[in-house]
Amino acid sequence: MLRRLYDLTLSLAGHRHAMPALATVSFAESSVFPVPPDALMIPMILARPRRAWAIALVCTLASVAGALLGYFIGWALFESVGQWVLDLYGKADEFDAFAERYNEWGAWAVLVAGVTPFPFKVITIASGVTGLSLPIFIVSSILARAARFFLVAAVLRVFGDSARDFIERRLGLMFTLFCVALIGGFYVIKYV
Repeated sequence: MLRRLYDLTLSLAGHRHAMPALATVSFAESSVFPVPPDALMIPMILARPRRAWAIALVCTLASVAGALLGYFIGWALFESVGQWVLDLYGKADEFDAFAERYNEWGAWAVLVAGVTPFPFKVITIASGVTGLSLPIFIVSSILARAARFFLVAAVLRVFGDSARDFIERRLGLMFTLFCVALIGGFYVIKYV
């Protein structure tokens, strides 16, 4: 099923309504959809490199809007369903401690998930559940998603088709390694 969704998303790249489709996929991926917008964004930029910045901007804005939906889902469903489940299992106190720790590092979680292959929707929903500061969430989402999508656009604009394989296969790993190094550096500065 995931492969069919990926193939359907990819087929939208050549459609005359590709930009609204990209916005829809970017929005949905930040809250519920399993296919990343890169599947549509990459072929769109390769087909029209001069539109790379516009494509990255649409992807960024729609993704941040979708992140707000994810935040709302976490916030709204926690009150109606999540709290009941925690109470049922006697884990409400443990959740409060988790929420406090999450909110201490929440901006970093949003930044890391926003640029790595980690499912961004998990973090957007967790941010709503724990009540992460909405302004911090929004700023972190904008920075992370813009960094990711504009970097992909820049690489494709400069290197074209030869960059496609690198992006599809290795960019997630590179972002992940960068984020691990960044967080490790802050950890060393704070605790060593």
